[in-house]
Amino acid sequence: MNKNFIMIQRAELEGLITRMESPRKFIQVISGPRQIGKTTLIHQYCEQTKEPFHFVSADALGSTGHLWISQQWEIARLKIKSDGAGSVVLIIDEIQKIENWSESIKKEWDDDTRNKINIKVILLGSSRMLLQQGLSESLAGRFEVTYLGHWSFNEMNEAFGMSCTEYIIYGGYPGAAELIRDQNRWKSYVRESLIESSISRDILMLTRVDKPALMRNFFEIGANYSGQILSFNKILGQLQDAGNTTTLSHYLRLLDTAGLLGGIEKYSAQIMRKRASSPKFQVYNNAILSALSSANLETLPDEPAMWGRWVESAIGTHLINCQAKTSLKVFYWREGNEEVDFVIQYQGKIMGIEVKSNQSKRLGGLMAFQKTHAIDKVLLVGDGGLAVESFLKMDPIKLF
Repeated sequence: MNKNFIMIQRAELEGLITRMESPRKFIQVISGPRQIGKTTLIHQYCEQTKEPFHFVSADALGSTGHLWISQQWEIARLKIKSDGAGSVVLIIDEIQKIENWSESIKKEWDDDTRNKINIKVILLGSSRMLLQQGLSESLAGRFEVTYLGHWSFNEMNEAFGMSCTEYIIYGGYPGAAELIRDQNRWKSYVRESLIESSISRDILMLTRVDKPALMRNFFEIGANYSGQILSFNKILGQLQDAGNTTTLSHYLRLLDTAGLLGGIEKYSAQIMRKRASSPKFQVYNNAILSALSSANLETLPDEPAMWGRWVESAIGTHLINCQAKTSLKVFYWREGNEEVDFVIQYQGKIMGIEVKSNQSKRLGGLMAFQKTHAIDKVLLVGDGGLAVESFLKMDPIKLF
């Protein structure tokens, strides 16, 4: 693992450059979890753009955010005058840290539009929920969003030479890749510098959570059950603090918007039945599962039952990260004893996906699903089907 991930250019960079080279029309918003390269991507953009730019971060800003935004905008306007440039790019990182940021952005953007001042704007943020809330409240029709998700197997392989087995275990955090030879150090770094940072700074600092300890305990349980279906009532039985299913559902939404833990819904033609189903817990990055697990990561591939869980979770991370940035929808299906690991929906087409990592796993779920639902394709991943490595290298949308 001798490459530097800063040299790797993610696919989203080319799209951002194309948008920014076009005439000023939309504010560009880049969102995504912490520590997956949003700021690095912006630095790469700044190195390549021919336009002057002003880059600032709101990460440690106080309560005077609206005034600070106006000040940064004035600096960008002065750059146009002093440099004699036709345009300037204003880039603000961690924009969601500023209270009522969207109202201030709207005012300055509309002033420039009215006065024909060519300031192009890029906003970065790590909380999808808070970003979307601000965008929908004040900036409707004025923005485009680029979601920068966790690193794929292809990206980790290109940047660090990571094998498929290593990716299934250690996931897609580029900053942690150099530490995987020291299991204890790697786990500590992911737990303290990545997971805890996301919870503390992207959830607890920005959203009211009455019982932070309960949310952390819920998160650890959900992450350890990644790839498995578990009702909120069963989780409540494992939690020491008092809570209810509505509270846990709220916590899951917060963890989902931070790119940590999601809940995949059961596939059904009826919307209400989907929402009422027990979730299939799914981490966004297998590093989260491994860092919170007590398992010996070095011997995981030699333990068939446990390895099967990790493989299925890795397939799930690949699918839900695609869902976060496209119109692909991811579900699971279960009736009685029959189950399909993943059901994906794209442009009206349905595909059932079964993950088989050991000889003992039954495949009756796919056949039962085909009998009861009008689906377009079925796919077996693993033993006897498409290789796990091949699946993780594919864009799921191209399966259709």
